[in-house]
Amino acid sequence: MLLFRHSGHTQVIAKPVVKVMPDQRVFRGETVTLTCDIQGGGRDTQWTYSWFKDGLLIPNSTERVYNIASNVSVSGNYSCEAKRSEFSAAISLHVSDLPTSKLTVTPDNPVFTGETVNLMCGIETYTNWTWRNYQIDGWRDWTAEWRYEWYKGSRYSVMLNTSEHYTVNRDTLTIRGANESDQDQYWCRGQRDGRPNSSQSSSAIYLSVKDSPTSTLTVSPDRHVYNGETVNLMCEIETYNNWRWRNYQTYAWGHDWTYDWGHDWTYDWGHDWTHEWRYEWYKGSRYSVMIQMSEHYTVNGDTLTIRGATESDQDLYWCRGQRDGRPNSSQSSSALYLSVKDSSTSSVTVTPGSTAFTGESANLPYSSTSSVTVTPGSTAFTGESASQTYNPQPILTVRPQSSVFTGDTVTLSCDMGQSTGWTFLWRKDSNPESTDEATKTISSVRVSDGGTYQCRAERGKYYTELSDTIKITVRERPKPVVRVQPDGRVFRGETVTFTCDIQETGVWQYSWYKNQDYSRGQDQIYYSRGQDQNYKITNVDWSHAGVYSCRGTQTKAPQYSQFSDGVTLTVSDLPTPTLTVTPDRSVFTGERVSLKCVINSDHSDWRYEWNKDYSVLWTSERYTVNRDTLSIVEAVKSDEGQYTCKGHIDGRSVSSKPRSVSLSVKGLKPKPELTSDLAGAALTGNTVTLTCRMDPSTGYWDFYWYKHTLNPETEKTETNSYRLKIDSVSDGGHYWCRAGRGKPVYYTNYSDALWVNVTESPKAVLTVRPDERVFRGETVTLRCDIKWEGDTEWTYRWERKGTNNQYTNTVNQTSTQELNISSVDRFHSGKYTCTGLINTQISQRSDAVTLTVSAEARAAVRVSPQPWLTEGESVTLICEAPSGSSTGWTFSWFRDHDLLSDSSRGAGGSYTLSPAALQHTGVYTCRAERGRPAYYTHNSSTQPLWVSGVSSSVSLVINPSRSQHFSSHSLSLSCEDQSNSAGWTVRRYTDKDTKTCSNQTGSPCVIESLSTSDTGVYWCQSESGEKRHPRNISVHNGEVILVSSVDPVIVGETLTLHCLHRLNSPIFRADFYKDGSLVQNQTTGEMNITTVSKSHEGFYYCKTERGQSLHSWISVRVSRSGQISVFKILSFLLAACPYLVATVVLLYKCYRAKVPSAEDQSQYAVTEEGRNFNLILTV
Repeated sequence: MLLFRHSGHTQVIAKPVVKVMPDQRVFRGETVTLTCDIQGGGRDTQWTYSWFKDGLLIPNSTERVYNIASNVSVSGNYSCEAKRSEFSAAISLHVSDLPTSKLTVTPDNPVFTGETVNLMCGIETYTNWTWRNYQIDGWRDWTAEWRYEWYKGSRYSVMLNTSEHYTVNRDTLTIRGANESDQDQYWCRGQRDGRPNSSQSSSAIYLSVKDSPTSTLTVSPDRHVYNGETVNLMCEIETYNNWRWRNYQTYAWGHDWTYDWGHDWTYDWGHDWTHEWRYEWYKGSRYSVMIQMSEHYTVNGDTLTIRGATESDQDLYWCRGQRDGRPNSSQSSSALYLSVKDSSTSSVTVTPGSTAFTGESANLPYSSTSSVTVTPGSTAFTGESASQTYNPQPILTVRPQSSVFTGDTVTLSCDMGQSTGWTFLWRKDSNPESTDEATKTISSVRVSDGGTYQCRAERGKYYTELSDTIKITVRERPKPVVRVQPDGRVFRGETVTFTCDIQETGVWQYSWYKNQDYSRGQDQIYYSRGQDQNYKITNVDWSHAGVYSCRGTQTKAPQYSQFSDGVTLTVSDLPTPTLTVTPDRSVFTGERVSLKCVINSDHSDWRYEWNKDYSVLWTSERYTVNRDTLSIVEAVKSDEGQYTCKGHIDGRSVSSKPRSVSLSVKGLKPKPELTSDLAGAALTGNTVTLTCRMDPSTGYWDFYWYKHTLNPETEKTETNSYRLKIDSVSDGGHYWCRAGRGKPVYYTNYSDALWVNVTESPKAVLTVRPDERVFRGETVTLRCDIKWEGDTEWTYRWERKGTNNQYTNTVNQTSTQELNISSVDRFHSGKYTCTGLINTQISQRSDAVTLTVSAEARAAVRVSPQPWLTEGESVTLICEAPSGSSTGWTFSWFRDHDLLSDSSRGAGGSYTLSPAALQHTGVYTCRAERGRPAYYTHNSSTQPLWVSGVSSSVSLVINPSRSQHFSSHSLSLSCEDQSNSAGWTVRRYTDKDTKTCSNQTGSPCVIESLSTSDTGVYWCQSESGEKRHPRNISVHNGEVILVSSVDPVIVGETLTLHCLHRLNSPIFRADFYKDGSLVQNQTTGEMNITTVSKSHEGFYYCKTERGQSLHSWISVRVSRSGQISVFKILSFLLAACPYLVATVVLLYKCYRAKVPSAEDQSQYAVTEEGRNFNLILTV
């Protein structure tokens, strides 16, 4: 509230407040009421109101109360203003969607009159609704909270409630017995107590109702009958065509029935659905119990028969049909009233001594015509007493009959006439009585239900007499057996008779079924109303094939047998025989001929008929007939002609189709021709194919082969080819053949003799260039040579031995002698052989040559006599080819990675420097090559060579002065010359390259941050190329290094080794090792060896709790004037660098004279993990 003072008065400015009902969060369709409440303005003040949405004035909103019908578009911020007041604070109004409703209908549209229709209303789940509106996950089952409302017609029609026609069961609306008035739009929605208190209305579904087929009920002989008459009621259902036409005329103008019914009706007019209907019969009210078959009622398809009508049959009757497809029900027929009257009026006349029962009318024979009702103890007079003298006896009846089959239903009725109020007692055999209704029904009777039955009635303390006895006989339901004549396998055109044999006495009628399917009902094809148990099919066709079964019905009562097992009838075309002739259709005089007639049929009882030129053949001197085989013992010219066979089945009018073949008989005995596939001589170890040629028109033959002589035969073959294996020269010679066939064998004449010439096969010789051991990428040439005096051109086949040790992998076949493999790889490795071929002949295989392909080749270099020398001496560098392959190599030489200008001097493998000069100092490598195109090996490992002057005043100064250094630390190297230090430069050799380390001549080499790639050999080099004072430098990535002197130790002096940590932290324990063995452990981190001797030389390293140092070689030299040059060399042997991985061997282990021994030629090796350098130090 604001206070303003004006003209001596205080004014109050009121603040409006917007109030909302029911809530700021509402649902679509709800009504929202906004009230602009003025706080502090006084009730009697006249205010003018304005309403705003999202800051914009709402037109025509001048009342204090503002009502809104909510939908999504009204969501927003609302505020109000009243004149003489401020704007109210805005309120936010949010409109959410109500839960959706979905309506479904069963069965599918359209529905038919009389059908039951279920409409189901499904309301959106709580989880889906909360996610759709608020994008949050929430779970709750609110299904039980909804109350469902159902509407028919327009959106604002009256709600449907449960009635006789409609049943509302929460989310389901059921329409029983749909009719045309039910055709309309339906929709639903839900209501609940909480908010949202309503769902959205569902989309409307239009229910289309079509007429079901009509049913018409007729009666014979009349609607008015007398007691004892037989009455037939017939239910006739509208035909399919009439029903289609009526619905089409009524509903289908402009309507697509194809869509409604799921198929095209245009081609369906001839459909007969009479056999598809099952008929239901009802008596009394529309919703009474359906009439079942009994002794009194017989239902036979569309007819209900009442035998011996009584007054109890007087009532309304109606019927309808049911079927499996849609429409699945017909309309109920109009009710027909059946009237049953007595043929005459009867009454009980009481005479002296007669008895009447309670409730009966009695005529008294005296002049009065009145009648009296006789009660227990009452009397009637004609002058004497007519009192009751015995108890009444109920009448026991059975339906349908007393003799039944297992599975039938039997109904026993204990009838007390018009008397009421009785309780009935039942007795079976000698069992105790049991209480039951007046009607006792035994469903699905068993054999054990058979026996004698009696009943009596009880009312209070009064019992009737026992009824007469009825004996129920229960027999196993008989199962028919179907027999078929002549057989279950018949041919088109035959007559088939099925017989339904029921081994049970009685008068039976028979029903026949084809391809019965119990899941879909029976497909009844024939019904015999008489006692003929046969079903006959004349002129059988394909359509008659199937499985046939039968069932019997007794004529006196609706009793059925079981279904018989099915009998399969197969129908096939009359077969056409296959007629074969052995040995062939063309034979020679004297041959035995067999003709065989094969009929592919399920029947085996065929009788065969043989004809020659249309004359029937029987067994005779010339012919033998054995059922399906006709034999001619020795054919003659007169046996030529056309032979025909066909089959008959005795007792049946069935014959197969005939089959004919022509037989030709030739007079001259044939002679084959023998040929060879080889034009020249055959080589041992090969095969020769001989061919015995017969005229193809003469048919099939076996062939007999002869070698050197005509008797005995060498071999028999079924083909006209014979593969002759040539093992030696002796397999050559004359060969013959002849053909034969039949049993006994009919032989042709012998062929002419064929001479086969055989020569010893030459052996191939295989050579390989450049070598049997080659390297990947080289070019390999294999050559196959065959010593052969002839002038025939050979072709060659190359083979490599496979994993199964057989030469099965053919590499190549070429007409040239050489096989070239360019850029050979490892998979080319293997044992190679070659053979030569001339036409079909092959030489002996060469001996195998093993080709080995290695991954890579690297040359190896060594020096003789030693790698260090004084200028003027001689030295030889030797380059060796890769191990195992020493053929055809030439060599090239490099110093400091550059090809030597006189490299060709060492092409043979040795490069000699004589005399050696200072400029020859450097790192030497070599490379081998061979072949065209040239194949190059990898360069050899490096071989440093140091040539010293007679004296040297230059030294390499290292700071800090040690051979091992930590990575990331700094290092400084400089050259000091007593005469001219400015003329020297520090250079180095690493595993990467050789380069100058100093920025300019005379300046030091400073490395601010060392790395392992800085490991190498460092030296001083003059402007003229002289090299002086080389030293090894090792750089370690670890935490520990070994500190030792950069110079060799002099015999007799003290050797001091330090173990140093990267951060120079204190060392509490250090272990020192020489050549891998522990020599000392110290707590000071330092080891001293006093009075050093040559035995102390070796690889040293140390180990602390932080790690292990690299290995360094410690050399010891002897201080003797006569050995000054050797000891100077040893003084330069530093701690070995593990990254250079070289082997430094001290050659001089003892004092020598001026002539060096063989040990002097050894190398010093300095080893570091991962790399190798050969370092030779000299001064």
